[in-house]
Amino acid sequence: MLLTVDLERLDLRPGDRVLDAGCGEGRHCFGALERGARVVGLDFDRQPLTTAAAPLRARAREKDSLGAMLQGNTLMLPFADATFDKVICSEVMEHVHDYRQAARELARVTKPGGRIAVTIPTATSEHLYLRLGDDYFESPGGHIRIFKPRALAKALADAGCATRGVGFAHGLHTPYWVLRSIVGLPRADGSGLVNAYRHFLIRATASKLMAFLERALNFVCPKSLILYADRCAPPAATSSR
Repeated sequence: MLLTVDLERLDLRPGDRVLDAGCGEGRHCFGALERGARVVGLDFDRQPLTTAAAPLRARAREKDSLGAMLQGNTLMLPFADATFDKVICSEVMEHVHDYRQAARELARVTKPGGRIAVTIPTATSEHLYLRLGDDYFESPGGHIRIFKPRALAKALADAGCATRGVGFAHGLHTPYWVLRSIVGLPRADGSGLVNAYRHFLIRATASKLMAFLERALNFVCPKSLILYADRCAPPAATSSR
């Protein structure tokens, strides 16, 4: 299973309550569930939820755990404060207008001492796609900003989270999106070259050699950047005496 977030670095443990905000078809939900977590996925788009919700519930029943998906907005999460031990938000912030509010919501629902992983496209890859064509940013549901990691880290800090580490992922996917940008996103799915590379990526997920190549490419042309941040505990109350 191809994951952007390293669940080891997320410090995911059996029994953890995990939120995947912007879960799509739930790859991180399934990954966390397999590691013993109790998982809730949330997405604004209903279509992927209709595909993934039933399989996630079924797998959760097999593991005697929780696996649920619901439609919702990352800017207004329908959960009480400090509900989750771990929170994932993968490839979402570049789509939302008020990413600072999204950061505040992610922090709000995370328990003090819990960990958050937020992933965004790298600025290098985004600028490359933009040079190759406008479709990547002008297609419906496309990206509305190119992030600088420092801006995201500041938004998390302002929300009460301390960034503890950075990771990179999906170096093999950068050429794929370069091809799609060259062909033009509206026409990309009909391109033989794009489809051939897509099949290569599918096969590569099961190859140790390709996994090694991807790790090497992550130092050169990663598609995604991941910030790992800890939810800071509130300051201890001081005596008024």
